[in-house]
Amino acid sequence: MTLQAKLDAFKADFEAGKPPYNVPYSVIEVMHRATAELKANGQAERAKGVGDKAPVFTLNDPDGNPVSSKELLKKGPLILSFYRGVWCPYCNMELQALQEALPEFQKLSASLVAISPQTAPNSRKSTRQNNLTFPILSDEKGKVGEAFGLKFKLPDYLVDLYKNLKNDLPSFNDDPEWTLPMPARYVIGQDGTILYAEVNPDYTRRPEPEDMLPALKRAKIAA
Repeated sequence: MTLQAKLDAFKADFEAGKPPYNVPYSVIEVMHRATAELKANGQAERAKGVGDKAPVFTLNDPDGNPVSSKELLKKGPLILSFYRGVWCPYCNMELQALQEALPEFQKLSASLVAISPQTAPNSRKSTRQNNLTFPILSDEKGKVGEAFGLKFKLPDYLVDLYKNLKNDLPSFNDDPEWTLPMPARYVIGQDGTILYAEVNPDYTRRPEPEDMLPALKRAKIAA
């Protein structure tokens, strides 16, 4: 089953209010409204894309060790996966799919890191819960996500919904601002140029891991 098929199956059960979710449709309507508005404002089209230079960054892993994009690119192409946090089931399914595909990426000399605004303890939970062997990096205050054009502020009505659902982003992220990155996937060549980009304001839609293989193969040939 493809990653998107798994996401679609989860979404169908969630939006149908099946146990254990039991979510009323009024909640689903609010989520749909927020996604539609984020799509309509065109931010995804303004985010960093193919041909752009990727912002250079250094972020900490859950143990406080700095991880530099510049250093990773010395080894080969770099895959970045921006995700919302360990509380997001769609993100967890994507991380699991990337873990399954990791050997294929490594054959092409690529490094893989995932980036979210959450704190180190929550990143450790992501690693543990999803049995990951690639680094999860904490993007403090969403600064790297902002540099890629992914960071957005949640509308007030969505903040109210998240509060009602006990989804406390300021606590998860150690940031009083209610912001998130749009989910995004990038392949960056060793010269810092973005070779593949997929940014989607709809957090229930994610590209397949194998979609990046053509860009990774081109990068290996060019190296």
